[in-house]
Amino acid sequence: MDLGNASSSSSGGGGGGGGGSGSVEVQLIYSITMPLSSTIILTNLLIILAIGCNRRLHTTPNYFFLSLLVADLGMGVALPFIPWMGLSRPLSFGACLMVHVLPNFLFLAFLFNLVMVHYERYLSIVSPLRHRSFWVHRRFPLVLLALWLPPLLFALLPAFGWNNRRGGRARSGCCRPGAAQFGGGATGHVEGGATAGASTEPNCSLSAAAGSGSGERCCTYRHVFPNAFIYLEVYGILVPAILSIAMMTGRVLWITHGQLKDIRRLQLSVTGRGRGGRQLGVDLRYARCVAAVSLTFLACWVPYIIYTHVGMAFLLRPGAEGNPTAHIVLSCAGVGGMAAVPLVLGLANREYTDPVRKFVHKLHNRWRQRRRWDAESIAL
Repeated sequence: MDLGNASSSSSGGGGGGGGGSGSVEVQLIYSITMPLSSTIILTNLLIILAIGCNRRLHTTPNYFFLSLLVADLGMGVALPFIPWMGLSRPLSFGACLMVHVLPNFLFLAFLFNLVMVHYERYLSIVSPLRHRSFWVHRRFPLVLLALWLPPLLFALLPAFGWNNRRGGRARSGCCRPGAAQFGGGATGHVEGGATAGASTEPNCSLSAAAGSGSGERCCTYRHVFPNAFIYLEVYGILVPAILSIAMMTGRVLWITHGQLKDIRRLQLSVTGRGRGGRQLGVDLRYARCVAAVSLTFLACWVPYIIYTHVGMAFLLRPGAEGNPTAHIVLSCAGVGGMAAVPLVLGLANREYTDPVRKFVHKLHNRWRQRRRWDAESIAL
């Protein structure tokens, strides 16, 4: 979930999208999110096509990974909209629900699928001879349904009534028509009772005419998600999921380390030598594996963990004000890094990348051959 709670550092007199700092922040959002989103979408599509076109890859583990790629594709589509969840925008409550519930559902579905992919691979390492007889393989259609249905139901709880629509101060101010402001404080209000850049009219109507000057009520994530909902999602779903992924990854590395020790003892008993070139090569591959896993965690998960803790810190300090630029950068880096985890897993598997590599190699050879023919025809 986006926990953005940044406050506008500019004075509240300017409208949204004008020549003030708001337009700079909007440009910053698009300049960061559009390249990230395009990269995530295109890479996921390539890996999905590689799995779909290779019948040898139509197995249960790859179906789980394919479900993860579809969820990650949705994250790539939703990425440009996530920084806007910390903005105050003039929207009706139904539209406000949609622009917050849909990205939250895609995020939860992505998280559930990511945990399942790690769990399935963990089982294949812990019990390589029996893992295909476990319930995740025997009931994989039900497992796939469980990866998407509970996130959808949980994300829809605000639409079922668990929201701040009638939360007193939650929607007591009105946005100017066309305005988009960074909401400050716990409820997007300053001490005077109105949002910076918003109208001071306390009882503006959602159905006001477009030219009436009152506009629509302000919409931020705090109007949709109560604090209890945010706490439940962060500490009941997000934190346990990240901890389980870290524990399963650490356990797999520990098992691999034990297997390498067994290989060393076997080599010692067979060759009678303590160290050889082959053993050194195995040790180097294991070291590279540990380094790759550690760097992936640092690059993909640490920014999101920092972003989440910053958001929770603002949630616990209602009067705090934040930097909108820092909020945009943290949200884009955190969500973008997390969405890159399946891409790292997919690109590290040669079964997924070989079809794409062969296709690119074929196109390159045809291009070089065409250039050679053109050069020969010009020479003649």
